[in-house]
Amino acid sequence: MADTALIPAAAKSLARWHEMVAAEDMSGLAEIVHPDAVFHSPVAHIPYQSREAVVLAVTTALDVFYDFSYHRTFTAAGGHDVVLEFRARAGNRDVHGVDMIAFDDDGLIVTFEVMVRPGSGLQALAREMAERVGTQLSGYA
Repeated sequence: MADTALIPAAAKSLARWHEMVAAEDMSGLAEIVHPDAVFHSPVAHIPYQSREAVVLAVTTALDVFYDFSYHRTFTAAGGHDVVLEFRARAGNRDVHGVDMIAFDDDGLIVTFEVMVRPGSGLQALAREMAERVGTQLSGYA
């Protein structure tokens, strides 16, 4: 059976992530994101590249969601990747999704990918994100 525990540096960053989410305070997020990190949006086909893009996208999404909570965690073999299953509301729609996060050896987030369902929840999320960040993210594509 493969070892599916996160490497210590990634586990430390993930613990900080959960603390920030619980406190609804993303002010320390940049400290655990690699400068060349990539964000994959559930509504855009082109990834957004840079620490600033990841921080902007993730911080804004967490502002859009309410009643946000994680329910399950899956760790991939190798200790660098985790999938966090969540439920939330965006506007008046229920959202069920996953955050897929990859860490480097130093525990910095190198990839943050979000998948969301159902379509009506994704559309509500997209509308709210567009209202809040408009075209800001497209500058990072």
